[in-house]
Amino acid sequence: MFELAWPWVFLLLPLPWLLRWLLPAADSGDAALKVSFLGELEALSGRRASASLPGWRLQLPYVLIWLLLLSAAARPQWLGEPLPIPTSGRDLLLAVDVSGSMDFPDMQWEGEDISRLDLVKHLIGDFITERHGDRVGLILFGSQAYLQAPLTFDRQTVRTWLDEAVIGIAGSNTAIGDAIGLGVKRLRDRPADSRVMILITDGANNGGEVEPLLAARMAASEQVRVHTLGIGAEVEPGGTLDRFGFNPGGDLDETTLRAVAEITGGEYFRARSSEELRAIGNTLDRIEPAAQQPTQARLADALYAWPLAAALLLSAWLVVRRLWPVWPGSVHDQGARP
Repeated sequence: MFELAWPWVFLLLPLPWLLRWLLPAADSGDAALKVSFLGELEALSGRRASASLPGWRLQLPYVLIWLLLLSAAARPQWLGEPLPIPTSGRDLLLAVDVSGSMDFPDMQWEGEDISRLDLVKHLIGDFITERHGDRVGLILFGSQAYLQAPLTFDRQTVRTWLDEAVIGIAGSNTAIGDAIGLGVKRLRDRPADSRVMILITDGANNGGEVEPLLAARMAASEQVRVHTLGIGAEVEPGGTLDRFGFNPGGDLDETTLRAVAEITGGEYFRARSSEELRAIGNTLDRIEPAAQQPTQARLADALYAWPLAAALLLSAWLVVRRLWPVWPGSVHDQGARP
């Protein structure tokens, strides 16, 4: 179906004639000969001197160029058949911890030791890409929480923002409560049954302005479901780290994360390895979607280039006629005829 996106542009059609009528005549700078017997010359020739516009044949190319420019500015387009957009109705907001402890290399990926954040990028990135029909957003938090990507159907861009996340970009502490509060603020205007937040951290709340449990109660009042995910390996009994009394996952506050999930109607998950994190992603992927009104979209092919190209070619032709004196039928040639 043919359509003009901006048909009101054609209201500018009389603009050149209005400007000629309103603006004073331009001074050519050439010397002019004034004679007192102009009336007699007009009577002898049977013509009257006129200051009006030139003949319509000379005006026609310029009128056509103006019409072509207006047609291009009106954004002509061809609309295809309406196509349904598959939507599951979920608005999924990911809150990822980027504090200093997420740089600890206690995770495995394809036989190599990598940091916790790198593992999140690998597996949660795939999880984001596969959320067909969901709006996905991204919050990065450390000492403070920042909205890195608003809710959008462009999942690939959200994954790119996650891949570009840097340790310490939001500070060295862990503001779990602030991250939940920011998520509630972004989800509260969405349909009640589709508000889902997944919070990923490896530590305990030691920064920010809002306590996690207070933020959880606020999320529950706004019907935001918060799933919490604790990440970090545990030492093997009798291992080297165990003998030295070092536990890389010891900072994780599982009690608070469980409480946040319970208050909001979500679930708590523990990821000690890449296999567990992948299984958690599969579990989260089975969250029951909330129904949402189906939407449709039409593919639009822009056609403005055709009238724009025609106006350009016609303008070039007029320039050639004026600059090439021997061109047959040129302005100079017409002016020289009796």
